[in-house]
Amino acid sequence: MAKHVDYYLSLNSPWAYLASKRFEAIARKHGADITIWPVDFGSVFAVSGGLPLPKRSPQRQAYRMMELKRWREHLGIKLTLEPKFFPANEALASNCVIALREQGRMVDAIKLAHAVLAGLWAEEKNTGDLATLKEIIAGCGLDADAVIEAGQAPEIAAKREAYTKHAIEQSVFGAPFFVIDGERFWGQDRLEFVERKLAA
Repeated sequence: MAKHVDYYLSLNSPWAYLASKRFEAIARKHGADITIWPVDFGSVFAVSGGLPLPKRSPQRQAYRMMELKRWREHLGIKLTLEPKFFPANEALASNCVIALREQGRMVDAIKLAHAVLAGLWAEEKNTGDLATLKEIIAGCGLDADAVIEAGQAPEIAAKREAYTKHAIEQSVFGAPFFVIDGERFWGQDRLEFVERKLAA
C-alpha cells in the first residue's frame, strides 16, 4: 500500500521553499500520496511557542541567516536571503491552493504552492499581489481567473481556518511539517528521515 504524507506549509517559509522540489522527488520515488495543508502559521505560533521573525532574538535571526546561506550553498538552489517582498500576504495564494485541493486537484495544488514559494524566494516576486499571483498561476498552466475566483470564495477562507485548527490539533508547530502514519517530521533538514519512513 502506498504511503500517505500530510504536508503542512507556509507560502512564506524559506525552509518550505528549500524542501519543495526535494520533497516532490522523494514522494514520487516512493509512490507516496500527498495531502497539502497551507495553514496560517501566525495562529500556529501563537499556541505552540513560536515567534514571527521580527519578534525573534537577534541571535536567532542571525543564525537563521547563516543557516539559509549554508543550505543555499549545500543544495545549489537559488535563494534570495532577504527578498524584497518578504513577508508577503499569503492569504489569497494559500486560498487558491486550498481551492484546487478542494476540487480534487492535489497535483495542481502542490505545483502552485511550490511556484509561489519559488516566486517569493528565487524570483523576487510579490506573491501577495493579485496581478503577480495570476502570472504565477498561469505559469503553472492553470486558468488564472478561474483559480483566483475559486480562491476568493468565502467558504475557502473558512477552510483555511479549519485547516489551521487541524494543524494545531496534530501538534504541527513549524514549516514544512510532514506527518506519515502518525510520525512527525519538522523541517527541510528532516527529509532524509521522511524518505526512510516512506521506504520502510
